[in-house]
Amino acid sequence: MTAIHSPTTALLRLLAFLLLTLLVVPPYALLLGGGQVKLCQRIGRRYWRMILWVIGFKVVVRGEPSGERPTLFVANHASYLDIAVLGSLIETAFVAKKEVGEWPGFGFLAKLGRTVFVDRRPRKSLDQREEMKSRLNGMGDSLVLFPEGTSSDGNRVLPFKSALFSVAESTLPDGRHLPVQPISVAYTRLDGMPMGRSWRSFFSWYGDMELVPHLWIALGLGRTTVEVQFHPVVSLDRFGSRKALADHCHDVIRTGVVRANAGRLPAPAAAPT
Repeated sequence: MTAIHSPTTALLRLLAFLLLTLLVVPPYALLLGGGQVKLCQRIGRRYWRMILWVIGFKVVVRGEPSGERPTLFVANHASYLDIAVLGSLIETAFVAKKEVGEWPGFGFLAKLGRTVFVDRRPRKSLDQREEMKSRLNGMGDSLVLFPEGTSSDGNRVLPFKSALFSVAESTLPDGRHLPVQPISVAYTRLDGMPMGRSWRSFFSWYGDMELVPHLWIALGLGRTTVEVQFHPVVSLDRFGSRKALADHCHDVIRTGVVRANAGRLPAPAAAPT
């Protein structure tokens, strides 16, 4: 079966996305410039919820996001669309490779969202750890980390880079170990039909795919179901090393993605978002 792309739907959704963004960004930027970070985080969450409604995404949630602040959220990464999905559920900033800040449009939004941009070359690992520690400990921000280091095809979870978990080695100012919560994100249905491997590539962005054509295709398809599972919160002291923590998070997230893609997850306790 072939997914049907509607250029009219894509155009209407793109225009709605641009209009909503133009309405939200000016007051958001003013509040951010005035130091109203917490208020901006709440506005950002509602903005992403509206964006998901505009582009026809339904998010089904299982589990509960950590209520502790700060928390390091760890998720698999299939697409730039993951930002909208997770941004609609938790008030947080994201950790992204520095190249994202140079993307047209999306880079600007990422900067407004106070994204932590990191250079993932090994010799820069200490600097990026200190930047993340500053945001977690100094500002009390929660962060979303994509430890695969790149996006995947959505059918599998790539190995995690344990060096990115180095920030979890530090304790918080009150002596607590940093809470770490794994999250599984899976794009599972299109207009109610299971996606399968062929359809999932319409939403997963990886390899040498070009951003603009990919976005145009995604916007012109039907209603998309995304399943998000918040797994139990853990911390480094339970595992003894960041490698062991990374392996645990990878196993939990991979299992969640595989089960979601196969349609083997139980019904969510709460209504879909």
